[in-house]
Amino acid sequence: MDKLVIRGGRRLSGCVTASGSKNTSLPIIAATLLTGKGTFTLHHIPDLQDIKTFSQLLNHLGVETSFADNTLKVSSRNVESLMAPYELVKKMRASIYVLGPLLARFGHARVSLPGGCAFGPRPIDLHLMAMEKLGARIAIETGFIDASIPDGKLRGAHIDFPVSSVGATGNALMAAVLATGTTTISNAAAEPEIETLCKFLIAMGATIHGTGTTELEIVGKESLNPIEFHNVFDRIEAGTLLAAAAITGGDITVNGVEPQQLKAVLKKFVHAGCTIDTTETSVTLKSPEKLLATDVTAKPYPSFPTDMQAQWIALMTQAEGTSHITDKIYHERFNHIPELNRLGARIEIHKNQAVVHGPQKLSGTKVMSTDLRASASLVLAGLIAEGTTEVLRVYHLDRGYEKIETKLKSLGADISREKYNEF
Repeated sequence: MDKLVIRGGRRLSGCVTASGSKNTSLPIIAATLLTGKGTFTLHHIPDLQDIKTFSQLLNHLGVETSFADNTLKVSSRNVESLMAPYELVKKMRASIYVLGPLLARFGHARVSLPGGCAFGPRPIDLHLMAMEKLGARIAIETGFIDASIPDGKLRGAHIDFPVSSVGATGNALMAAVLATGTTTISNAAAEPEIETLCKFLIAMGATIHGTGTTELEIVGKESLNPIEFHNVFDRIEAGTLLAAAAITGGDITVNGVEPQQLKAVLKKFVHAGCTIDTTETSVTLKSPEKLLATDVTAKPYPSFPTDMQAQWIALMTQAEGTSHITDKIYHERFNHIPELNRLGARIEIHKNQAVVHGPQKLSGTKVMSTDLRASASLVLAGLIAEGTTEVLRVYHLDRGYEKIETKLKSLGADISREKYNEF
């Protein structure tokens, strides 16, 4: 098993380029199941464990994939199975994305109930509700979702989500593009990941109105076509790298980004005292002499993202004053806090809010990763902690950050990857 060993106290500076978005890659890879006409060529796909796991899932279904130099080629001509097994689905919740495409194209899908990061309940009820609205019959038995279409074809419908959900919106979109008639989705997620999925489906030949808004209209088509597509940047990786600069008193430029997608995060960096400069494709952050305590509330896009909540808490351990970080999406996403406190932080949890008292001197020790973004927060803390910090179980980190230690080292961090035996 791998761990990251960080010797803290190095100021980060320099330039780094953002990787492709994991959270966008997964739904567009799933969308390749919608047609068997040819081969998709997907560029700027990050080399991550989640991408490998999702490719293995598609391979199990009979899909052919090849990956080299951040380009993934996918052909769904010869789908042989409509069952996504527990052994693969348990590794990542995004496996649920195969439900909509398989059901729309083949009329049936059998998908194991998902696994993924362990923080609080994240029900799939909205995914199932959307499929039922489109005419599917859903049964859950022996740990599997069994979905079928009694009359052979999904039908356009009105889907009104009671809460915004990126995953459920993506699944509904992928099912609706092959449904008969028109589908409307109200309270759709408006995150860049969904906007990119819409653009991907439109390039395949789908008709979708309202891209980038919370109200979507989809006119179903008989068939779609394979395409070549360039994935967007990973806004969460970019935000994490900027936080790494801020926590170390550094000065970095992240290239290959769209600053507009980072607007809520950049605004909070400014409130914390950082100087932000942007171009059309880059963000430069210069740290202040003293970070200022800054409250954030994680809510659906375009608000501050829940996937940056843990990193912001780590950053606020070095800010002057008391900050309040509230998560209105995942109320129990605070597994990183006990580990940050082991490093010397003073953080309290009150329901879905963390109260951070800063600045606190952090001291290196061994800490345990519990989920993807928790891992990132521990790495950030290790960058500023005195002495050596060992972040264990970094397989969580490898699910969502492409060669993060290489990028941080290029900016001046003293960080290395080492093997260890857990028991």
